[in-house]
Amino acid sequence: MNPAPMNVVCLGVLVADVFLPTLTRLPQAGELVATEDFLVQTGGCAANTAVDLARLGVKASVVGRVGDDVFGNFVRSDLGRRGVDVAGIGKASGLGTSKTVILTVSGEDRRYVHTVGANAAVRAEDLDQVSVNAGDVLYIGGYLVLPGLEPAALAARLAAARHHGARTVLDVVVPAGDGSGLGRLEPVLPHVDFFLPNEDEGRALSGQEQASEQAEFFRRAGAGTVVITRGRHGAVMAAGERTTSLPAPRVEVVEASGAGDAFAAGFIYGLIENWPLERSFAFACVVGASACTALGCSAGVFTPAQAEEYLATNPLRPDRASS
Repeated sequence: MNPAPMNVVCLGVLVADVFLPTLTRLPQAGELVATEDFLVQTGGCAANTAVDLARLGVKASVVGRVGDDVFGNFVRSDLGRRGVDVAGIGKASGLGTSKTVILTVSGEDRRYVHTVGANAAVRAEDLDQVSVNAGDVLYIGGYLVLPGLEPAALAARLAAARHHGARTVLDVVVPAGDGSGLGRLEPVLPHVDFFLPNEDEGRALSGQEQASEQAEFFRRAGAGTVVITRGRHGAVMAAGERTTSLPAPRVEVVEASGAGDAFAAGFIYGLIENWPLERSFAFACVVGASACTALGCSAGVFTPAQAEEYLATNPLRPDRASS
């Protein structure tokens, strides 16, 4: 099963990630806790999605910014080694590469220590260096933590991509305590074919508690198809007059970082393959869940054959569908 030779452009967050193996507890002040080796790799929405697409056999390129430092060199070389086109990655003068330390304690949610760094320099104008054509996909990852992405300018680039026959996909990260998200989102949504927030992000932006209500809110705001991912509770997709809910695939969870980005990659794969939305949705759920099976954002991500085999033996039954 070989994807059509189409292109996916991923603009957004690029990060040098440092993952600590799962700890039984956090150290006390002044205490040293020994672990297995740390995992250092490229992360961030745009990087993860592009890497996962490359693993799925789709040509993907990244547009973003890194610092003129050793971490920036690492991000470019790591992504290139993993099959991603890095020609669109520029250097941000005076800013360091964005970095995150990820700590996971057994039985607890992840903890992050993060610096925005060069991601603050990402602009919608960075997309002018790349071309998207009919059948291609333009993916924007981490929109609301990219302060330099001006809404009107981004909306214009999304509209231009659609004019040329490309599909547009938007993912967001909502900073804690930031009340400006909806205002930045509203000018952009009418130019988005597929909007993929998680349930917490959907709640923060819409004020709606239920995932189905969140999806309807974003559809009324102009988005085409909306998918709300819900972690271990599955996902909800609203497309046209139909809303479908799928359960989360059953996998052995090691660490959940990157699951949403893997979901996006799986969904985009279905778009490139011109599958019906329901098939793309189920495939994306499985690819997203597979990211949780290994330390890091992409190490556990299934190949297309593995995802299809999983679905063949563990079909996902809709929890609810309505017209």
